[in-house]
Amino acid sequence: MPRFSVIVPVHKVQGYLEECLDSVLGQSYPDLEVIAVDDASPDGCGEILDAYAARDERVRVLHLPENVGLGRARNAGMPLARGDYLFFLDSDDTLTPGALRAIADRLDECADPDVLVFDYARTHWWGGTRRNVLAPLLAATDQCFTAVERPEILDLLMVVWNKVYRREFVEREGFTFPPGYYEDTPWTFPVLLSAERIATLDRVCVYYRQRRQGSILSTTSRKHFDIHEQYARVFRFVDARPALAGWRPFLHAKMGEHCLDILAKPDRLPPSDKGEFFRRTAEMFHMHRPEGARVPAELRVLEGGYARYVLRRRASRTVQGLGRRARQARTAAALRAARTRTALRLHRPLDPHLAVYSAFSHRGVLGDPAAIHRTARELAPHIRGVWVLADEERAAGLPDDIEYVLVGTAAYRRVTERATYFVNNVNWPGTLVKRPGSVHVHTHQGTPLKYMGADLLDKPGARLGFDVPQMLRRADRWDYSLVANRHSELVWQRAFPCHFTSLRTGSPRNDVLVNAGEKHGRSVRARLGIPDGDTVVLYAPTRRDYRRGGLVERIDLARFAADLGEGRTLVVRLHPSLADGPARGLGLSELHRRGVLVDATDEPHVEDVMLASDVLVTDYSSLMFDYANLDRPIVLHADDWDAYRASRGAYVDLTAEPPGHVARSYRELAWLFDSGTWRDEEADRLRSAFRDRFCEFDDGRAAERVVRALMLNEPEPGVPARVPSPRTGRDLLIPS
Repeated sequence: MPRFSVIVPVHKVQGYLEECLDSVLGQSYPDLEVIAVDDASPDGCGEILDAYAARDERVRVLHLPENVGLGRARNAGMPLARGDYLFFLDSDDTLTPGALRAIADRLDECADPDVLVFDYARTHWWGGTRRNVLAPLLAATDQCFTAVERPEILDLLMVVWNKVYRREFVEREGFTFPPGYYEDTPWTFPVLLSAERIATLDRVCVYYRQRRQGSILSTTSRKHFDIHEQYARVFRFVDARPALAGWRPFLHAKMGEHCLDILAKPDRLPPSDKGEFFRRTAEMFHMHRPEGARVPAELRVLEGGYARYVLRRRASRTVQGLGRRARQARTAAALRAARTRTALRLHRPLDPHLAVYSAFSHRGVLGDPAAIHRTARELAPHIRGVWVLADEERAAGLPDDIEYVLVGTAAYRRVTERATYFVNNVNWPGTLVKRPGSVHVHTHQGTPLKYMGADLLDKPGARLGFDVPQMLRRADRWDYSLVANRHSELVWQRAFPCHFTSLRTGSPRNDVLVNAGEKHGRSVRARLGIPDGDTVVLYAPTRRDYRRGGLVERIDLARFAADLGEGRTLVVRLHPSLADGPARGLGLSELHRRGVLVDATDEPHVEDVMLASDVLVTDYSSLMFDYANLDRPIVLHADDWDAYRASRGAYVDLTAEPPGHVARSYRELAWLFDSGTWRDEEADRLRSAFRDRFCEFDDGRAAERVVRALMLNEPEPGVPARVPSPRTGRDLLIPS
């Protein structure tokens, strides 16, 4: 008997069906069956299903003689199910990689609950991916619960496909789907209200396709009137069970909200039918209103007529428009006033003892600017350092002696109008005026691998969202560009054809990597909960420019952690641009919760994470150039190098001059660790050559050089002794 019965109703989806089936049959967890119900589809879906059944015995196909609709097609598949759990998957949606393994593990952890609710992400036809905004409600608890104990579970999208259901529970309660649109409503509410044991999984398991056309619910039709009967079914279910009577006020409000939402959408109802839809909704709202129940303010419109509803909608849009124009006028006036104040203040002299710092678009006291700031406080305490932060949330947890201002505020304008020194690893906002005599220090964010600046002009896909001319105008304010190697010096001069001086200082943020002892790494390991004596494998993937959003899953993290074996801990550090997107919901957060790996994405200082590790596994993250300072093994997982290089461009051919062994597939990556090859003599030789080229100016004194040379006007300390002589061809820019 399989663990999962995946029931897939199929109708007019031949363009999406193979992707759906492949996402199920290609799961790393194979204990499943697929029951595909051909709902008399008039296209080629039936033939596609038969072909899959012929080559995979896990697939069974039921051809219905006539079209019965989504709900009843699911009903037709249920009697054929043999699995412990039912999974209803729409045939234009897909499972995420590793989804069934994660679901199975959570079911085992929770001792087979009646229902397991998991997360999803919307995948739009134009390429965007958006995670469910209510995902925090799925934060796992050790205990199963009921809807009474956690009623917020009913605030999630009332759909059938973001859950799996214990088959014995479904059969015992006799749950089936009704005909018509919105068939998920009279299934989901009764199921969740009846379940004695509900569990959650904070992981994206389904990609919910948002089609441009063809979706049933986005079709303009009178069939949307079905919503009234579907809620009538829910109320009949509750009325037949006195123990559920307390849910009537909640369901009454949900019905009103749902119906008004349908009415407000421009593509759901024919305009001539909207008045009738409103009247039926109002009748139901009155009919099912519990005695003494308070009507929420946003639903009181249902106590009046349709004409009143239309007037209120028009009035609301008018007020919104007036408010928008008023805000625009206030903003324009504020800008004019700010320009006037700035013009007056720019006549005031610069403060020679004021430095302003920012890092990663005002995200915190981080990176190279933070290293320079720390050193300036020691060597030049007379220079007041002020940080620019995005908001108070970024300031939370900062020491009391760190002075900061919020970007865009009056305090921000005061310090940026008077400061002599500006230190940043990204460009300052375009509104910041560079005054004569001010010193702008650009630290960058490490050694460049991928194309940057003006070089992006030849990569239209990679420069999506980048205004390169504006980027260069902002770079015109740079006075100094800090470099860790000659390669960086060449690249920055080519990528940013502006008037600045390159300083061969090394990377200030790498000072700690050069100078820190073993004690530092041990303390970070203890904070991350890594067992003593474990070999720590740091996996740091970067973003991809050939995929909107940048997320491409190249490794099954659960499998990699398992393949590493006992005595090794996998630590994952996502690229900052992926930290707040769907990436963590695709399994990383759940694997961290279960102790399978350590998610170090939120660690504020990446240098700490590097010091805590014994080996770096990365694809094309520039972190490798910094990590090389530790002289610890580096393994490249370059299974899509050609695609990455073609889409973004690369200054270095990493496969020809790598910092360590290169794996072209996951199988090769696993073998490198299983065989011990990751740290053999060849790995040492490759890393040594890589360090010679890219760590030549990093000697642990970079921040000191910057402060003494630019803030104290002292002779610059000598460059590191470990500077190789130039070698013909080694610093040529590699075309892509």
